[in-house]
Amino acid sequence: MKSLAVLCLVAAPALAMAEEDALARARAIVSGSCFLCHGMQGESATELYPRLAAQNAAYLTKQLENFKSGERKSGTMRPMVEKLASADMRALGLYFSRQRSVPHAPSDAALASRGRAIYDNGGSAAEVLPCTGCHGARGHGSDRLPRLAGQVASYLAAQLRNFGARQRTNDNAVMHAIAARMTEGEILAVAEYLSGLE
Repeated sequence: MKSLAVLCLVAAPALAMAEEDALARARAIVSGSCFLCHGMQGESATELYPRLAAQNAAYLTKQLENFKSGERKSGTMRPMVEKLASADMRALGLYFSRQRSVPHAPSDAALASRGRAIYDNGGSAAEVLPCTGCHGARGHGSDRLPRLAGQVASYLAAQLRNFGARQRTNDNAVMHAIAARMTEGEILAVAEYLSGLE
């Protein structure tokens, strides 16, 4: 037991140093290219691009890997990730997961309220299940599922449409059936609600 405690004391500084090295590498990559669209802290430069701040590290790493492999299609992202090593992608996931996500007040309170009801209880079609079952009560997701809280509303709406049209196929196939059954009004309402969550 004593040797295990000593091992932990020795390993902890090494792990902290490795993490600091990864964060420094990520900062260099972000300042070289990512910041142009996503901002230095992942706050997103415009509504065209997703906020990466506070996104789950493992999920973000997977998305970068999928862009590189072509499993997730994007003419913009593919060239950006071509030269990234797996360690770089993990470092970027860690870096952005450490940034603070600042929610933006909904521009339409009534729409956001409707979105909350759909998020918590499901939509008009039976296949539109409550989002809380997978993404959590506050939209924070998990290692395998994205954080949706604080995301750009127009980006969320676009991704739901992409899932519904099966143009986004690199993630959970359950989303295809759910998004395909959502009305445009439901998509806009859920996106508006989630954008205001912290």
